[in-house]
Amino acid sequence: MQFLSAINFSSPLLASTTETADSSMVVAAVLLSLVVVYLASKVGGELSNLVGLPPVLGELVGGVVVGISVLHLLVFPEGGADSSNSLIMIFLQTTAGLSPEATPAVFAVQSEVVSVLAELGVIILLFEIGLESNLKDLMAVGIQATVVAVVGVTVPFTAGTVGLMTLFGIGAVPAIFAGAALTATSIGITSKVLSEIGKLNSKEGQIILGAAVIDDVLGIIVLAVVASLAKEGAVDVGKVIYLIISASGFLLGAIVLGNVFNKTFVAIADKLKTRGELVIPAFIFAFVMAYLAAVIQLEAILGAFAAGLVLEETDKRKELQKQVIPIADMLVPIFFVTVGAKTDLGVLNPAIPENREGLIMAIFLITVAIIGKVITGLSVFGQPEINRLAIGVGMIPRGEVGLVFAGVGAASGVLSKPLGAAIIMMVILTTFLAPPLLRFVFPESNNVVQDSEKLILDGVSGTSVAIEPPQSILSTSNDGGSREAIPDSTDS
Repeated sequence: MQFLSAINFSSPLLASTTETADSSMVVAAVLLSLVVVYLASKVGGELSNLVGLPPVLGELVGGVVVGISVLHLLVFPEGGADSSNSLIMIFLQTTAGLSPEATPAVFAVQSEVVSVLAELGVIILLFEIGLESNLKDLMAVGIQATVVAVVGVTVPFTAGTVGLMTLFGIGAVPAIFAGAALTATSIGITSKVLSEIGKLNSKEGQIILGAAVIDDVLGIIVLAVVASLAKEGAVDVGKVIYLIISASGFLLGAIVLGNVFNKTFVAIADKLKTRGELVIPAFIFAFVMAYLAAVIQLEAILGAFAAGLVLEETDKRKELQKQVIPIADMLVPIFFVTVGAKTDLGVLNPAIPENREGLIMAIFLITVAIIGKVITGLSVFGQPEINRLAIGVGMIPRGEVGLVFAGVGAASGVLSKPLGAAIIMMVILTTFLAPPLLRFVFPESNNVVQDSEKLILDGVSGTSVAIEPPQSILSTSNDGGSREAIPDSTDS
């Protein structure tokens, strides 16, 4: 799909509704929709955080609750809903005097505006991910992490695509899209758990994190390719080859040219003195890159991701990251809540006979998603003592990257309701399963020192060091890794 197609304000839907829709009612409807979105994202995120899960998962579940599956507070025409299904429209009719005749027009424009905000949110999300992805770290993770990443993308993608086409008779394009959704790995979820159990700096932890970062880059390229295929509606081998080459070339070219642009960007930012002197030029660059990606038939989000990678190399990186965070906090939740709101989990209800195939598809995708990543540990070579199962389990969670695939697929119309819901269920379950499974496959991490003092032999000098676990603190380095436990000086 054209990722910014919703911004085409000359679309038939909007052209037919803007003349009859009362602008004040449209504004009121959009404001109420944003109230629902932010309440759902904050409540869901906080509850998710309380139980040790990533907040983004809570935002997704919050969207499911307020959307077409449960409360009908936030519904969209592409999900099969109309203005009579929207409690926001009913509320406006009751409290603001919205007439029944004008309701469909207001509903259509309100839905369009929220969808545009959601798509802008995912563009900013990918820009933010690019800013956080260090190129030097990507190149330094080594051959082991690269092999794990390639296997972790290839195996689930192939198994998912072929399985859906042969077992369920799914068309090539939707099957490829669903298979692509299986390739992602959420580095945020895995790194959080590894840090909690003290395995972030282990060999397994470094391979997992390196592979997850490469996975993200490969996943963005795959997403650009399959989303472009969705525009055509059919698989053309020549087109696929062109998209892969152009996506890879665009990303590499942006990085190479970025080394020249970095100094120019810093020089411009230093000369600007008014408000937004850093973040506004950064967004101009990101949106230009997103536009160029769309022009060459790629996804706008690939351009935003490339822009983030380029600006990550500048001296202004940390300052820019801080300034982007509040903007992302405003727009990114709209994307995740909207993805959840558009997901009709009712299509997986086994009590309805025609829904059972969708439920079976969900079980199939979940199985492939888990097995396809677990076996990546077997690809690690030259490390006889390494915990291969832990590496595979660490690659399981799909998290926010999987949701990006689901959101793009749903917006493109290429995914049927059952298949779209099955992908969402796969993302939710793999994200829920990863933290307890990681703790299980690192059993030694659960045998934390129970005594008040333990002697640990220093492997280099052979001397023993006394460490008091209850008073030790874990120092985290700037690059996200963890340093050795440091005794608390207050007890010395």
